[in-house]
Amino acid sequence: MKSHVQVVIIGGGIVGTSVLYHLVKFGWRDILLIERSELTSGSTWHAAGGFHAQNDDPTIAGLQGYTIRLYKEIEAESGQNIGMHMTGGVSLATTPERWEMLKVEKSRFETMNMETHLITPQEIKEMCPIVDLTNVIGGLYDEFEGYMDPHGTTHAYAGAARKRGGEIVLNNRVLELNQLANGEWSVVTERGTVIAEHVVNAAGLWARKVGNMVGINLPVTPMQHHYLVTEDIPELVKLDKEIISVTDLEGFTYLQPDRKGVLLGVYEQNPRHWKTEGADWDYDMSLLPTDIDRISPELEIGFNRFPILQNVGIRKWVNGAFTFTPDGNPLVGPVPGIKNYWVACGCMGGFSQGGAIGLTLANWMIHGDPGHDIFGMDIARYGNFASEDSYLKAKTAQFYARRFVISYPNEELPAGRPLKVSPNYEALKNAGALYGVTWGMETPQYFTPNQPNFIEKPTLRHSNAFDFVAAEVRSTREAAGMFESAIYARYEVSGAGAEKWLDHLVASKLPKIGRIKLAPMLNQNGKLMGDLTISRLAEDRFWIIGSYYLQEWHMRWFNENLPSSGVTIKNLSDDWMGFALSGPNSRKIILQLVHVDMSNETFPFLSCCEMEVVSANAMVARISLTGELGYEINVPVSYQATLYNALMKAGKDLKLVNIGNRALDSLRLEKSYGIWNAEFTQGYTPEMSYLKDFIAFDKGDFIGRQAVLKEKETGAAQALVTLQVDSTDADAPVYAPVKHNGKVVGFITSSAYGHYVKQSLSLAYIDKEFVNSDLTVDVIGEAKNAIVLKEPAYDPKGERMRM
Repeated sequence: MKSHVQVVIIGGGIVGTSVLYHLVKFGWRDILLIERSELTSGSTWHAAGGFHAQNDDPTIAGLQGYTIRLYKEIEAESGQNIGMHMTGGVSLATTPERWEMLKVEKSRFETMNMETHLITPQEIKEMCPIVDLTNVIGGLYDEFEGYMDPHGTTHAYAGAARKRGGEIVLNNRVLELNQLANGEWSVVTERGTVIAEHVVNAAGLWARKVGNMVGINLPVTPMQHHYLVTEDIPELVKLDKEIISVTDLEGFTYLQPDRKGVLLGVYEQNPRHWKTEGADWDYDMSLLPTDIDRISPELEIGFNRFPILQNVGIRKWVNGAFTFTPDGNPLVGPVPGIKNYWVACGCMGGFSQGGAIGLTLANWMIHGDPGHDIFGMDIARYGNFASEDSYLKAKTAQFYARRFVISYPNEELPAGRPLKVSPNYEALKNAGALYGVTWGMETPQYFTPNQPNFIEKPTLRHSNAFDFVAAEVRSTREAAGMFESAIYARYEVSGAGAEKWLDHLVASKLPKIGRIKLAPMLNQNGKLMGDLTISRLAEDRFWIIGSYYLQEWHMRWFNENLPSSGVTIKNLSDDWMGFALSGPNSRKIILQLVHVDMSNETFPFLSCCEMEVVSANAMVARISLTGELGYEINVPVSYQATLYNALMKAGKDLKLVNIGNRALDSLRLEKSYGIWNAEFTQGYTPEMSYLKDFIAFDKGDFIGRQAVLKEKETGAAQALVTLQVDSTDADAPVYAPVKHNGKVVGFITSSAYGHYVKQSLSLAYIDKEFVNSDLTVDVIGEAKNAIVLKEPAYDPKGERMRM
């Protein structure tokens, strides 16, 4: 074992070996993988080995496709047989609701350039003759699905990596991780100490314990998962080809061929955790005791769906531990606050995602950019709250049990809630708030005044909450509405070097004192890192407003680029809160709370100022996401309840109403306003959207300047547009394809019904040459006509927010 290397990877499963392979493939040579036992000895060895490219996140779907395409390459490069069987697979629909969802998924996969097919029960039977078709309406078939040998595949990665210079040391447990003054790591193992510039935690079942070595508690936990493997089935022995894999979504079961028998796995509705703190160090290639009684309801469904199982022998039962995160996606990337410590763990679908994780991490470590919008896998999507055992267990159990359950866009799930609440939580609840959650914080989605027992029905179409949202939109446009701004993150930047640092960090010019600017933030490759709002309160003091759920992500970026002195940045997100007040009556309301001139002449659009509001030193900004005259009032959290009561009292005779996030979506789409994680992500560039208008190329250097200058010359292939969609009872799903003459030319990023303009609206990225063409959008399996609006559907000149 070498004494000094560039990278130490801890863990020799499918993920760790993939990271090793990709790092050496992309040019790094001094890479050492350390495994406490043998390769595959954690979760990998007993995995079912199934793979598929389908995922609701288009980036992850594309990366899963990369993983699958890579397998033949590593097999050839290593000479190791990976036992790959590309059988194809089908997901069954046994209810009308599931059939609608499969239509939506097929459309999304078109956007992702994935070929899938809606097929009939008879076609399903032809490809899997042992399936019982009771209640089956149809299925979604994907030929890019199958299974492989977990052992052979892991050794193929390892063999290919070794040929490129990667080193693997087995039977050598890491004992300690100590960071040195120069940022390097002292990796203490059973066989000695090695110094590494970077450490990658790919420790699987032990990831939490390896995280504890550096003082972090990762939001990942092992859970039990059962499957059985049958003896040979005579009916399958007679076939000249393998049957396809079948997922019975309503039955919580999946089946794949295994030799001349089958493997049947279940996602039981009564899941069990195992060793929440991580596996014992001496745990090796052993299985957990089977618990057939606990999974018997799902087994019964599976045996009824595949009746032949009732008459064949079972070759083996497997109950193995796999790792899960609260949302089921892996944890990937640099850990905020710990230099050169990376994670690649929490992967419950290693044979679909292992290659993707290796590719992403290698790009990130070598080039400083993951290469894609991988926020759905980024460790920084979570805060410390996600690692608390009660929250982690509740969320992972919910995800496990809902693995095959329909997730509706209007559905709010209960696990781990409420966790974080504002001081007005009960007051807003009493006012009729129905809550959603963002980064653990309860946020109102809409209000149901005087209907305390209202229950919204999950649906892909307009729900029974439609009229409540419409009323909030109408009140905001005609009088006044306010929403609790707990959905915002707040940062204060100060110090002698604050101006210089911020000017380099963002692509816009900085505002003057008392003014506000929208500021795109880019990485070195010109990709978006934020759509921030910057308020300047003094020569050397600024406020930055961003999205609440991006706190860890943005603070990591801020700190990575922070100078050693002269600049201080504070995260105020849980210390300050407030309300955003909008509508033609909003000035009349705020005037009752302040003692300063709020006229248009003195406090125009995009002004900011510190002033006294309800005895608090407040930061007030004249800005509005609704497109109306509006003010964002920020106060220390201890004054939040007082502010709410004062606003409601002042607005009582001015028709002020509470509004939630659903109304905000409707209001912003009427104004063609984009938001992060929809229109703006780290996968997009400012040239694709109106954010390019906020870039100041004449101000001097800033992060990403050369990249965006180059794209400005060449132009972006796609443009962000607003679509008016001819749909009455449903809005276009996110990632639904936009088509011209049946050809996919774009995709939907956001949709909502514009309640004031009475139109279904969508924002979409489409190929520029089709901006003036006849277009259709797939809405739950139906092609709906759509037109590109040349200007916002409401107040196109922006006069109302400047009144």
